Amino acid sequence: MSSPEVKGLTGHNSSPQEGVAQNPDPALDLANEHHHSHLHHGALTSNTTKHPDEVVYSNASPEKSFDKPHDYAAAEKMVTDEESGKIGRITADESEERRGPTAYYYRRYRAYVHIFIWAVFTAWWIFGLVRFRHEKNWLIPFLLYLGITLRLIFLWIPVKYAMMPVKFVWRHTAFRVYEMIPKRLHQPLGALVALAVFLIGSMVPAESTDNTRARRAQALFGLLVMIGAMTVTSRDWRKIPWHTVIVGMLSQFVVAVFVLRTQAGFDIFNFISSLARDLLGFAGQGVQFLTDASVNSSTWFLAVVVPPIIFFVAFVALLFHVGLIQWFIGKIAVFFFWSLRVSGAEAVVAAATPFIGQGESAMLVRPFVPHMTLAEIHQIMTCGFATIAGSVLVAYTALGLNPQALVSSCIMSIPASLAISKMRYPETEETLTSGRVVIPEDEEQKSANALHAFANGAWLGLKIGAMIIATLLCIIAFVGLINGLLTWWGGYWGINDPPLTIQFVLSYCFYPIAWLLGVPNDDLLQVGELIARKVIINEYDAFNALKSEARYQSMSERAQLIATYACCGFGNIGSLGTQIGVLSQIAPGRGGDVSKVAISALVSGIISTLTSASIAGMLYTDSIGVPFSTTTG
Repeated sequence: MSSPEVKGLTGHNSSPQEGVAQNPDPALDLANEHHHSHLHHGALTSNTTKHPDEVVYSNASPEKSFDKPHDYAAAEKMVTDEESGKIGRITADESEERRGPTAYYYRRYRAYVHIFIWAVFTAWWIFGLVRFRHEKNWLIPFLLYLGITLRLIFLWIPVKYAMMPVKFVWRHTAFRVYEMIPKRLHQPLGALVALAVFLIGSMVPAESTDNTRARRAQALFGLLVMIGAMTVTSRDWRKIPWHTVIVGMLSQFVVAVFVLRTQAGFDIFNFISSLARDLLGFAGQGVQFLTDASVNSSTWFLAVVVPPIIFFVAFVALLFHVGLIQWFIGKIAVFFFWSLRVSGAEAVVAAATPFIGQGESAMLVRPFVPHMTLAEIHQIMTCGFATIAGSVLVAYTALGLNPQALVSSCIMSIPASLAISKMRYPETEETLTSGRVVIPEDEEQKSANALHAFANGAWLGLKIGAMIIATLLCIIAFVGLINGLLTWWGGYWGINDPPLTIQFVLSYCFYPIAWLLGVPNDDLLQVGELIARKVIINEYDAFNALKSEARYQSMSERAQLIATYACCGFGNIGSLGTQIGVLSQIAPGRGGDVSKVAISALVSGIISTLTSASIAGMLYTDSIGVPFSTTTG
């Protein structure tokens, strides 16, 4: 690799100076924290401009690209493989040589290990298929076996050999048609195709009871109103990336169709939600050991919610240590990076948020946070507000909520948050990770071994649980104080039944929004109240009310499902403080910028969640009411 190529790889344009130690990438030098103009396009990035379907991404730490500043000899050993998605050294580094005997023997005999693993799962799949073929649903086991088989194959055969025919077909079919269409017509035609998909998907199914085509058209109109509102209030509507908006909304709709209209989609998401319930439910055994068996059957927030959060965070830390989380998130991030054309950091955070939480997801791109543009900060905050984390999923399913709706809402909110955020706060600067999906290694937080990682995760989970408890206590108490003052003041106006409260006021503010989601007229006020409770207090309070208070349980199934989607997000006042605190700790020099975009990101996150509810209003039919209330094997 020549010197110009090194310049393109690092984004550094100046020549090395003798005797002066320089960081190969000045954007990652804390001394330059946000003192640059975000112009970081190098050779690799410019390549994506010429070939937008090419993705350059890395799982290596940017700081570890070279051992020494401007070490061009070391740069000669660098290899870039865009197809396999790896940027790294040809030779193993010293850390690999220092690994224990287990790693050594695995590298030496890994072919036999992989054959053994494949043989075990093949025998398991064949035996189960023959023995229990009439008793169990074998779609999920087959997908699991197929995934393991493909993973083992691609450990030996580079992914590029499998992708080459796919890319050849793509470039000579759909991409050719795309290129033949005049560029100025790309976005208008894309918008028309998206609208046609929405109309066909929502209007073709037959009517039933309150799930009429008028209700579905009402929900579709509501989605268009929300998109229009984001456009009108945009920071710069002329720079809205409509490709991101169109593809993001289509992706959200496709996920909803897959879950709400197909048995296969229902089975897969039911399997995922049951796994989440079972996994997080194991925390109950620890609670039983520490307290008593009767505590697990209680409805206390401390007993039902906090222990699973602590266990889940520790479990994620363990998976992160072995590299599974990075691998999984990296694959999802590449899809959103390629399809929605967002920066690498935004794709990584968006893909990670439903799994590891709104604050923890930013830790994956911690070295880049001090150098993010305002639009990127707005985006990662919007992602956090738009969805919930897996750590609290068990608490909501324990309440009796629809687990498939919760899981599918989390996935739907990823493209929705990217689309809505880019409408509200479009990018006006050059981003550091344009053209690259990078998950840097964090040497400061790196654990010595799996046990160390699990222990650190447990401690982090305890801190997160304590922060949630303290936030809830203070927020609920403060809301109670405001409601007490409003009730006293409203009493002198004769407003006593119901009393004047923040929730009462906001329920009427969200009344028209509930109508835009396709909620039946008889349930508009109740759904508006639930959304208000979610925004003022949190989603747990709204979900708990939905399943425990008679006035909400009496709502129609359609209204309950839409309300579940509408409240499935961290978009509330308490989370606002949480995100500001986390990002300010990660990048102290950007605290002012984080606060500047926080309110806008909160509104965008709430709107993103509501778009998922609107799509649920378009697609829900009575025919899916029965399977949603049951479980599959």
